[in-house]
Amino acid sequence: MRPYELTLTAAADAIRSRRLSPVELVDSVLDRIDEVEPHLNAYATVTGEQARRAARRAADDVAAGQHRGPLHGIPLGLKDLIDVAGTATSAGSRVRADHSAPSDSTVAARLSAAGAVLVGKTHTHEFAYGLTTPQTSNAWDPDRIAGGSSGGSAVAVAAGAATFALGTDTGGSIRVPVALNGVVGLKPTYGLVPRTGVTSLSWSLDHVGPVTRTVEDAALVLPALVGHDPGDPASVPAPRSDHRPGEGTDLTGLRVGVPGNYYFDHVDPEVEAAVRHAIARLQDLGALLVDVDIPMARHVRATHWGLMVPEATAYHERTLRTVPELYQADVRVLLEAGELMPAGDYLRAQRARTLMRQAWARLLDGVDVVAAPTVPATAVTAGSETITWPDGTVESVSDAYVRLSSPANITGLPSLSVPVGHDSAGLPVGMQLMARPFGESVLLRTGRAYESTMPARKPAPVA
Repeated sequence: MRPYELTLTAAADAIRSRRLSPVELVDSVLDRIDEVEPHLNAYATVTGEQARRAARRAADDVAAGQHRGPLHGIPLGLKDLIDVAGTATSAGSRVRADHSAPSDSTVAARLSAAGAVLVGKTHTHEFAYGLTTPQTSNAWDPDRIAGGSSGGSAVAVAAGAATFALGTDTGGSIRVPVALNGVVGLKPTYGLVPRTGVTSLSWSLDHVGPVTRTVEDAALVLPALVGHDPGDPASVPAPRSDHRPGEGTDLTGLRVGVPGNYYFDHVDPEVEAAVRHAIARLQDLGALLVDVDIPMARHVRATHWGLMVPEATAYHERTLRTVPELYQADVRVLLEAGELMPAGDYLRAQRARTLMRQAWARLLDGVDVVAAPTVPATAVTAGSETITWPDGTVESVSDAYVRLSSPANITGLPSLSVPVGHDSAGLPVGMQLMARPFGESVLLRTGRAYESTMPARKPAPVA
């Protein structure tokens, strides 16, 4: 096995025990980037020389007995919304063509302090305002979309071109691409991971979280990210919690909510079958399945758009008026639409969110996690604009992909996406788990128990 094929957990153990040097690992990942980038285009910027210098420092530290923890010497990709001092943060846009970050974002600084080695900045849909990441190809089929907006991060991890990565999630932008590329993504509780130095799409919906090969890997990354940051008004002190998922697979006593509405409406039959099979596996591990009804389901789309669109437009107000021609057409249309939205609609969306949070809190009084598909369909062919369901309903690709993930953004609930198989075309299927605020530990425990019953996952076989 080549070093880039190792999971974060395996690589960290090998580095700690000095069976693997950070230099070997980083060199292997950089070689893998060279190998797959012509097919995938996951990276906006590759920081190869800086990475090699950092790897040598990490190797020297480990040799001197100064091992900083499980991320020390581990290759990392950061979504190109996340500032790193002296490195461009283009946000996938010509608007930011000349931008260079003056300082590290909080999460980048924390990962650097933990010894992680940045190998590059990964592509995003322009300003994270889309669900496809059009410049990047799916790791399992380059003719398919990567998903977005954290498509570069998901593809890099899936292909072995990063051992782990960070993405952002405003309506599913971590969970959608990880589901489409067969890796793991965690959207933490709103406010748990600081966003200082991270380009915003919608301040009240934005989250930063890890993209990893396994749930066990995600549990190693999360502790390095959490903690109060006064620079982020939404940041909250991290509650005392052990995010380690444990080794056991016994889920006896865990109550898993299975939606009877919304989450299995207009879902591809192969996706539904894979997710229901995964839920049945949780039951085999001891979990109790509980039928639940998703509250306020018909208000989800309007509430999400009612919050996101005006907040995004407010963030871009100056550049939208001064350099509108620099935006991609799809993003510019959405930003201009936000200028026409009445203030009353935004206030009604805020009220709907409050009611939705309260209703989900009542739902989660009766279960520990809710299990459902992450997205209703696997990756569509690049350039596809719509999905037609068996009953003749036609839905835009973006609406379809965001439909099942956005409730966790509206409510701020933590959500974990885990791979649960492939469809007949060989494309990955994802299942998402949702829990109470700050319920990351139960998500990781549940996801780890499930994945421990499955074959070990290897990087995607990129052509």
